[in-house]
Amino acid sequence: MALAALSAGCATDGREPAARPAASPVAALSFPSPSQAPAPPATVEPPLAPDEVRVEEGPFTDRVRFTGLALTDRCSVRGRLIITSDTSQVLALEVRAAFYDAKGRLLSTAAFRAGGGHVHGGHEAAEGEEGIGFTVTAPKGRDKVSGVVVSVPVLVNE
Repeated sequence: MALAALSAGCATDGREPAARPAASPVAALSFPSPSQAPAPPATVEPPLAPDEVRVEEGPFTDRVRFTGLALTDRCSVRGRLIITSDTSQVLALEVRAAFYDAKGRLLSTAAFRAGGGHVHGGHEAAEGEEGIGFTVTAPKGRDKVSGVVVSVPVLVNE
């Protein structure tokens, strides 16, 4: 009996096969956005030396190299990021800067973001040299900045 029901839609006696119900549309897939990088520590040990720029080890530091890192005007960090893995285009990049005072206490954070030919956050991207030039300025506590810790929480390239 079950076999007859299954073969009913495959009639070969000239009759049209039974109409099949319309397929339900495929549910749209959505993926959660990447979780935010953890917040920088409230204090850094040992405290940064005056004008020190320290690179925080993270998931992408093995694929990048920083050059020319410097704390300028005691409130901005400037440098170049060179992607050392094979890449043709940067789809998403974030360079985060955590600004600390002389006692190693976190004052503020800011980020440089680029991707797909766009730069976000009001920071500059230098063109024409190897890598990606960036400047990140402390949004507050500028007069107390002693040093900065730089990290790369986001790097997507093709």
